[in-house]
Amino acid sequence: MNRRLHSLRQIVPLAWPVFIGQLAVLAYSTIDTLLVARHSSLELAALAVGSAVYTSVFVGLMGVVLAISPVAGQLFGARRMSEAGDSLHQAAWLALMLAVIGELVLWFPQPFLAISHATPEVADKVSQYLRTLGVALPAALLFTAYRGFNTAVSRPKAVMALQIGGLALKFPASMLLIGGFSLGPLTVPPMGAVGCAVATAIVMWSQLLVGLAVLRRDTFYSDFGFSRGGLHRPRTATLWRLLKLGVPMGASVLIEVTGFTFMAIFIARIGSTAVAGHQLAANLVAMMFMMPLALANASSTLVAQALGAQDVGAARRLGWHGLELAVGIAFVMGALVFNLREQVLGLYTRDATIIAAALPLLGWVWLFHTADAGQTVAAFVLRSHHIATAPMVIYAFAIWGLGLGGGYWLAFGEHEIPLPESMQGAMGFWSAASAGLAAAALGLCGLLAWVHRTQLRRPPGAPFRPEASTAD
Repeated sequence: MNRRLHSLRQIVPLAWPVFIGQLAVLAYSTIDTLLVARHSSLELAALAVGSAVYTSVFVGLMGVVLAISPVAGQLFGARRMSEAGDSLHQAAWLALMLAVIGELVLWFPQPFLAISHATPEVADKVSQYLRTLGVALPAALLFTAYRGFNTAVSRPKAVMALQIGGLALKFPASMLLIGGFSLGPLTVPPMGAVGCAVATAIVMWSQLLVGLAVLRRDTFYSDFGFSRGGLHRPRTATLWRLLKLGVPMGASVLIEVTGFTFMAIFIARIGSTAVAGHQLAANLVAMMFMMPLALANASSTLVAQALGAQDVGAARRLGWHGLELAVGIAFVMGALVFNLREQVLGLYTRDATIIAAALPLLGWVWLFHTADAGQTVAAFVLRSHHIATAPMVIYAFAIWGLGLGGGYWLAFGEHEIPLPESMQGAMGFWSAASAGLAAAALGLCGLLAWVHRTQLRRPPGAPFRPEASTAD
C-alpha cells in the first residue's frame, strides 16, 4: 500500500495538468459540435465526417512527432540536458516534414468521401472544412513537439496554460464564425462547419507563437539551450532515432484512432441521423478518455525518467501502478455515465431524434471506456521502454481486425441467423469496437508483463541503454 501511495504522489501532480489541458483541447470539438448541432443537421453531418478525416490524419502524424517524449524523457532522467534540448529541435524538423504529407491528404480527401458515401452537398462542405484545417496543421504539429517535450521534462503546466488560453479564444471565434456576424462595415456570413476550421487555425497559430516565446524567455529552459541561437540544423542520427520509434508509434495511434473515426465514416452510410447520434456518443467517450490519457502521459514520463536514471525497479513500479489507477477510475466513470446516460445526452441537444439515435450506443460505454484506459496506459508505458512495433501489430489485429472489421460485418454483412437489435447498425460497430479494445488491452498488458520479467533478469548494476531496450 505504501508503494502504491508513493506512486500515486508521483503520478497525480503530473497527470492533473495534462488532464485539464487535454480536456480544454477536447472542448474545442465539443464546442464545435454543440454550436453546429444548433445550426443545422447538414452542417453537423459535414462536421462529423470532416473531423473524422482530420483526426485520422493529424493523430497519425502526431503520434510520430510524440516520439520526442520517451526520447527526451530518458535523456532528461540521465541529466543530458543539451541532448534533450536538441531533440526538440529535431522533432520540429520532423513535424514540418510530416506537415507536407498531411497537407496532401487534406487537400485531396476524395478517398475518404467515397468511403463515407457522402452526398454532394455534404462532400463539398467537408472538402472546404479540411482545406481550411490545412492552414492549422503545421502549427498543430509543431505545438505537439512542444507539448511532448514539456511532458517529458515534467513541465505539463506550461502546456496546460496555453491550452486553456486556446479554449478561451476558441469559443468566441467559433460562435462568431459559425453563425456569422456584423461589426460596423465588416460582415461575415454564416460559415457553418468551415467556421470551426477557421477558429481552430487561429487558435493553433496563437498557441505556437506564445509557446516559442516561453521557450526563449523562461529560465527553466536555459539548461536546454533554448535561450540562445535559432533552430538547430537537422541531425540525421537523432531524426532517425525519432523516426524509428515514432513511425510505429504513429501507426499505432493511427490504427487506434481510425478504428474509431472510420466508424463515423461507415455509419454515415446509414444516414445523417445515425451519424449525428454517433457524433454525440463519440464526443462523450473522447471526453472521458482524457483521464486515462492524462494518467498514461504521467506514468510514461516517470517511467522514461526512471529508465534514464537507470532505476528499473521504479520504472516497473510506476508503470503497473499507473495502469491500476487508470483502469479503476475508468471503471467507476463508465458506471456513472451508463446510469446517467439520458441526462448526459440531454446536455448536448434537445433534438429527440438525435438523442434516440445516441442513447442505445451508450450501452457499450462502460466496457469500451474501461478497456480503452487499460490499453492506453500499457501502450504509453511500453513506449517509454522504446517498444512500439509489437504494440502496433497488436493494435492492427485487435482494433482494425476485430473492432472495425467486425463492426462492418455486423452492420453491413450478410447473416444467416438474424442478429439481435443490440448488434445491428451503429450498435454493431460499437459492440465490435469494445471487443477490439478489450483484446488490445489484454495483449498490451501481457507484453508489458513480459518486458518487466525480462528486466528482472538484467544483472544488478547493468546500465540501461535506450537503444537496446526493444522487444520489437
